[in-house]
Amino acid sequence: MMAPTREELRDQLVRTMIAGDVATPRQNNLLHFRRMAARNPYYLFGLDLNKPWTERDVLECMVERCGVNPDPMHLYGDDTIDPELTITALEAMGDRIGLAAERRESVVLATGHPATLTPVYQAVATALAARGCRVLTPAAGWSYAIETSRGDEARRIVYAPEGVAMLEGDDGRTHHTHDSAPMEAMLAELGTTTPGPSEGVQSADWPDLAIADHGWAGAAGQAGIDTVGFADCNDPALFAGAAEGKIHAVVPLDDGISPHHYGPMTEYLLDRAGLA
Repeated sequence: MMAPTREELRDQLVRTMIAGDVATPRQNNLLHFRRMAARNPYYLFGLDLNKPWTERDVLECMVERCGVNPDPMHLYGDDTIDPELTITALEAMGDRIGLAAERRESVVLATGHPATLTPVYQAVATALAARGCRVLTPAAGWSYAIETSRGDEARRIVYAPEGVAMLEGDDGRTHHTHDSAPMEAMLAELGTTTPGPSEGVQSADWPDLAIADHGWAGAAGQAGIDTVGFADCNDPALFAGAAEGKIHAVVPLDDGISPHHYGPMTEYLLDRAGLA
């Protein structure tokens, strides 16, 4: 597939509702903004934010970095994502991925949206590996319990063949997650050097770059790793993390669209990174 032009990509993003008028309810966005401002851990994605974020601060950040409707009295209905912001952030992501390829860096990739975004990550992982980057796959099989409406259920880290981390349940299906714990477990396994004169020095396996979303991205950014990722307009934490300099680039998009619709965006990203 040929990479689209910026104008072609913008039209396609709007047509498929990846950006523009999106299907994410405004009331859901505002609820998540409120919960992030209240420091609810589930909505912080593993980030320890420095600023005392108010609901108004979060809304203003999301207007600036995502393109949601700026009217604080818009309480119901659908919301918006500015496709120009989507493409500009996608270009920043591509530039950083291109640098990783040039330097042959070590990279981790992970998604909390395995049903929709996995092909994007797989294409990037394949391209980076072909350029000599190390795609790290730590903590495979690590598991923990989460509370669901059906009681406690196990989740464990699994990897797509290309090296993209995601969570799988005992039902054998991959699952959506906001949690930061899996990335924290991955980084704990990569760890640091053994105690001694060099105690605290990062190990040779420490990633140079994380490409991720949700808590996978938040935990990586909080650990000081260069992090680029995707976030929906109801996921304000990564945008706040970018505003505080903890996340390198966040691409605003609807993360629940049919996977094939992300194809042009993926081609544009790879072309920008020099990996097409």
